[in-house]
Amino acid sequence: MKPLSPHTKIALITGGCRRVGAAISGHLARQGWALALHGHSDTQPEDSLARILESEETPYAGFKADLLDAQATSVLVADVAQHFGRAPDLIVNNASLFEDDAIDTLSAEAMEAHWRIHVLAPTLLTQALFKQLAPGQQANIVHIVDQRVRNPHGDQLSYTLSKQAMAETIRTLARACAPQLRVNGVAPGMTLETEDYAAGQMDAIADMMPLKRNSTPEDIATAVAYIAGAKAMTGQLLYIDGGAHLESYQQDFVHLAGE
Repeated sequence: MKPLSPHTKIALITGGCRRVGAAISGHLARQGWALALHGHSDTQPEDSLARILESEETPYAGFKADLLDAQATSVLVADVAQHFGRAPDLIVNNASLFEDDAIDTLSAEAMEAHWRIHVLAPTLLTQALFKQLAPGQQANIVHIVDQRVRNPHGDQLSYTLSKQAMAETIRTLARACAPQLRVNGVAPGMTLETEDYAAGQMDAIADMMPLKRNSTPEDIATAVAYIAGAKAMTGQLLYIDGGAHLESYQQDFVHLAGE
């Protein structure tokens, strides 16, 4: 790869090839960022992202790493810096694990796996970027959290507990890493359905939101880009969720407004 212009910013997006991660990657590509696209075992961008990368002539590369593996996580930033010639200006901690358990079914193994993905890996990546920064260089960390951390329910308990912990790292890391790193977060609401959702259920869920709409992948991507440019902002969690955090839902959305 030819050397990047010193004015080209570099973003590492974990889970950056699919779904919300792809939307974040595509939005940053349109803004002229070079991209390090992380994947667990596959770094092939989904079709919509691939088209954007081609049309924008985006400098990008894929990086495989198992974020359950602390060693693999710790060297990811160095691998990105080696490829692009310098450390990234932004890390978006988007990769996620989402398994269904409750207080009577959760296991130590599930708790540890969720904690490693949502707390340990983002913290290790933050530490690695902090150590990689050149003198005078400043950079950004953005955690993708979940609106449920404000008013939790009992579904997907390992996921929820680990996302709550992830949200709490934001202020602590922001203080520990200032002024070299700004650390912030985005908390989406209901954004993309899975095969578990019935026809019309997404519209019914949207009608339950204070703003009568769900968040979209582009809403999340726009918030990430805003944070990246908000030079006086650190230690903040933005709820981009149609107002869901203002309400208390008794169950996960998949169990609400169905037929």
